Amino acid sequence: MNKLRGLHLGLGHDAGVEALIAELPALTEMGLNLLIPEVNYGFAYQSHPELRADDPITVEAAQRLAAACRDHGIRLVPQFQCLGHQSWDKLTYPLLTAYPEFDETPGQFPDNESIYCRSWCPQHPDVNGVIFDLFDELLEAFDADALHVGLDEVFLIGSEHCPRCKGHDPAELFAKAVNDYYGHLSERHVEVWMWGDRLLDAATTGYGKWEAAANGTQPAIDMIPKDIVICDWHYEVLEDYPSIAHFLEKGFPVMPGGWRNVEAGELLLDAALAHKDHPRMLGYLCTTWGAVKPGALATWPPIQMAMGRMREEG
Repeated sequence: MNKLRGLHLGLGHDAGVEALIAELPALTEMGLNLLIPEVNYGFAYQSHPELRADDPITVEAAQRLAAACRDHGIRLVPQFQCLGHQSWDKLTYPLLTAYPEFDETPGQFPDNESIYCRSWCPQHPDVNGVIFDLFDELLEAFDADALHVGLDEVFLIGSEHCPRCKGHDPAELFAKAVNDYYGHLSERHVEVWMWGDRLLDAATTGYGKWEAAANGTQPAIDMIPKDIVICDWHYEVLEDYPSIAHFLEKGFPVMPGGWRNVEAGELLLDAALAHKDHPRMLGYLCTTWGAVKPGALATWPPIQMAMGRMREEG
């Protein structure tokens, strides 16, 4: 299977970058040729220093990682998480802390009680100007020709608390966000990657509300460009993963992704391999979500399984 063999992981400090660089030879030997570091606010932004997380990745460290990836034949696609996932537990992330007016639910849910994660408003007139500055800095620092814009698990959209989005179609709002990011990045000849769950219908696919949408965003699948790479993540043991064929039929390049359950990963990889001859089936993505850190990636069973299986496929 002469395809992409990818790894997604969170990365937010120079120490993590250096540990990852040190492990690249072992990962490359296993077959790794794609790396998606989710950086978000963990970078020393110059355009908006108020949005830096503590002890962020420096430009110099990002450039060292980019050089190491080039040396090892690894495509580097940084990620900036857009729209949703703007908080976790009681912590609100830098964008909505510095610019609370960008919040989709302004003034609501003190300490983030009763919600999963905050979202920014896709229709606020000033939010994209800030976000695009961050996009541009990440692309330059990581010498990247693609950007992963996240967009998974967006539950707060079209909120009754938003003066701009109240009463609007969630699918149209979601598609507007995707198309805004695509417009900015395509002008720079940058490929767009995103998670696919909000484009799937939970009711018809059989997936739950995490892996597919139950809040009306799924029609956006027909409102966005078809050259966006869809990372189709599924982490549970299921009899079938119908979204792979669905995204391919809709015309998207597809990169299925599994996590820590080795059995589920094997089943998802089987489903991907069933389409291995399709020109838009790109490969397979191992996600980590904090279950393993740089320095232990090459010995983590889900990564070993996926890389080994894909080597066997050629």
